[in-house]
Amino acid sequence: MDILLIGGLWLDGSAWDDVAASLRSLGHRPVPVTLPAGPSTTLDDQVAAVLAAVDAASGRPMVVGHSAACTLAWLAADARPSKVSKTVLIGGFPSSDGKPYADFFEIRNGVMPFPGWGAFEGPDSADLDSETRDAFAAAAIPVPEGVARGVVRLTDERRFDVPVVVVCPEFGPAQAKEWINEGEVPELARARHVDFVDIDSGHWPMHTKPAELAQFLAAAA
Repeated sequence: MDILLIGGLWLDGSAWDDVAASLRSLGHRPVPVTLPAGPSTTLDDQVAAVLAAVDAASGRPMVVGHSAACTLAWLAADARPSKVSKTVLIGGFPSSDGKPYADFFEIRNGVMPFPGWGAFEGPDSADLDSETRDAFAAAAIPVPEGVARGVVRLTDERRFDVPVVVVCPEFGPAQAKEWINEGEVPELARARHVDFVDIDSGHWPMHTKPAELAQFLAAAA
C-alpha cells in the first residue's frame, strides 16, 4: 500500500527516512511529503501538495499526519473521501472548520520559527538526546505565516466515514479518548471508526522509535 507521510511543523520529508526504510522492508510504499514552505506559501498551497500526492498514489493510500499535520491528513480525507483509505494521526488531532491551522508560537518577519526546546520540556522531548535535538533545531524550516494562520475549511461530511487511527506518543489512549469525549476534538467525536494505538515515546517517534512506528503503520495499513 502507498503510505503518505506528512511531518508536523518545521519538518520536511527527510524526517521520515528511518520510518520509510522500515516500511519498505515490510512491503509498503512510503511517500514522504515535503510541503512547500516559501515566504508566501499559504495553507491552501500545502493542502494542494498533499492532495497532489494523494492523487498520484496507487490505489487508495493511507495518509499519515504528525502533530499539526494531523489537520492536513484530515483535510485530505475531506477533499478525497473516496480515495483515502484511512488516516493515521500521530501526536495530534485535526482542527475544526473555521479554526486557524497552527497559530501556536510567535510570528517573526512573516514566519513562525522553531521556538527552541524550552517550549517542549517534559514528556514531549524527554526521549530526545542532545544530538537529535541539535540536528532538529538546525534543520527546522520556519513555518510561513500564511500556513500557521491559515483557516481550516472542511466541506464534505463523508470524511467522517474514513477510518482513523490515533497514535498516542506523549499522551495515552485513555487521555485521547477523554479529550474527544469532553468535546475538545469535535471532528473525531463525529468520526465513525476511530482506533487508538499507544507508543512509548515523546512527540517525535519518527526520530526515537522509527521501527516501532513503522510496525504500527504497517499494521494499520
